[in-house]
Amino acid sequence: MLKSKKSRNPLFLTLSAVLLVVLALTGCGSNNNGNNAPSSAPSNNAANGGSSANADSNLLNEIKTAGVIKVGLMGTYAPYNFLNENKEIDGFDADIAKEVAKRLGVKVEFAPQEFSGLIPSLQAGKIDAIISQVTITDERKQQIDFTQPYITNQVKIIVKDDNNSITKLEDFKGKNIGVGLGTNDESYLRNDVLPQVGNFEIKTYDDVITSLQDLNAGRIDATINNLYALKPIVDKNGYKIKAVGDAIKSDQAGIAIRKNNPEFLAALDQALTDMKADGTYNTIFQKWFGEEPPAE
Repeated sequence: MLKSKKSRNPLFLTLSAVLLVVLALTGCGSNNNGNNAPSSAPSNNAANGGSSANADSNLLNEIKTAGVIKVGLMGTYAPYNFLNENKEIDGFDADIAKEVAKRLGVKVEFAPQEFSGLIPSLQAGKIDAIISQVTITDERKQQIDFTQPYITNQVKIIVKDDNNSITKLEDFKGKNIGVGLGTNDESYLRNDVLPQVGNFEIKTYDDVITSLQDLNAGRIDATINNLYALKPIVDKNGYKIKAVGDAIKSDQAGIAIRKNNPEFLAALDQALTDMKADGTYNTIFQKWFGEEPPAE
């Protein structure tokens, strides 16, 4: 009996030890689950808190808090936007931007860059708005939002002053036509004119000055643009070019912003409406174009 008892005791002790270990592990598991629940709860609360903060915040408030609106433009498109003799951004667009900023109660910070990079910079949050003759189109409305138009431009065909072979769009066939890269004019040539007229070469440019240099030198046969944009460049450089025929289209430009910023969009629209109502807009327009703005 004593032998038998001795043989059972080790087994009993071993089973007891195993049971205690299992119970201990189960207890740890319970404690871990209990600890995980509270640790995940603050994470969810933080996320919810962040969503709430984003809901309460908006771009307009951020701009007013910072005291600055960052505006993208080309800076090479006189008289709309360009560097003046003091190396400062100047022009019609610049004055519109300054006045809008004033009515928002902030200062304006200009970010000049090539036109083709403006919308990507806007979407990336590097700038708050574009005020650089961005034509309002249905295609662009899918990417960005626009205010009401702040200018209407008549676009015409531009050729060398000794060129009498191009007077209308149909004459583009077989020719080399220059246009601004990423502009509505480029889209118009590719999507509307090219299928209708037939083959012609489209050469793109990052700025108007270079396109007019090539036109003046005979490296392209024509370009399209509006006379407001061309006059100061032609006067300054003495280019021998001319506008021909009737206006081929009419464009309206608006202030462009990122989508889903209704408060900011409404504030910009209100600023433009007030500028037109109190005569400030007319003063700016006459300053740069020497005439009254066309009736809307």
